[in-house]
Amino acid sequence: MSVNTVTNNTISDALKHFDSLPDSASVRLPVVQGLYACSPASVWRGVAAGRIPKPRKLSPRTTCWQVGELRAALAAKAV
Repeated sequence: MSVNTVTNNTISDALKHFDSLPDSASVRLPVVQGLYACSPASVWRGVAAGRIPKPRKLSPRTTCWQVGELRAALAAKAV
């Protein structure tokens, strides 16, 4: 099994269950990429521009976004 296959399956599973996650849950960059259908660089540009909520640092090497903040930003974008 290739690395891409594992990564793609993981992303698909996280996105598939996004609606069932509580608002307090945290997700990583690949899920945000899938929600906004963009590259990692575009996610960070969206954060800098205020279109995507700012992430939180869980540790020096772990960054995540809160599901409730992402839902609110996506709902505002849809209006």
